[in-house]
Amino acid sequence: MDDERVIFLMQQTYATLFSLANKLQVKGDQYQKNLTSRQLMVMIAIIHLPKGEASLNAIARKMGTTKQSVKQLVALLENRGYLVTAPSLRDKRAVNVALTPLGDQALIAGGELGLKFFTDLFHDFTPQEMETLWGLLKKLYRFDGEEQDGFEEEIHYQPSEGEH
Repeated sequence: MDDERVIFLMQQTYATLFSLANKLQVKGDQYQKNLTSRQLMVMIAIIHLPKGEASLNAIARKMGTTKQSVKQLVALLENRGYLVTAPSLRDKRAVNVALTPLGDQALIAGGELGLKFFTDLFHDFTPQEMETLWGLLKKLYRFDGEEQDGFEEEIHYQPSEGEH
């Protein structure tokens, strides 16, 4: 394949990924009632982190974004009563984040609506195609040598009464 075609394919792939990321966020937001897709992902990241280790930095790494972006999302969710923040017991410079009972309810409702979104989003994909796409996206994520700190571990989320 000639160099011009390779450059064209790289440009088109990047442009499609960029547009797709924006479209997924907009469409995903339309499926949610009380949360945006990004807000929901903050909450999902929190429950995928070990208890007491959901710092702003850890959430940002999990989401592949900046600490500043997460800080803004956390502040908004905290103002709405979905999250609480507290100084880390392990690192005085860090702030830990936890869901409140109201946040637990919002996460459960968001997960149900998210499942509908995923069903609609992937309705034309076979499980094998989703597996291939996921593998290719993880390969693309590590273009800079950084592995994705993703959401692969299976969790069995149980809202915790009275811990907040």
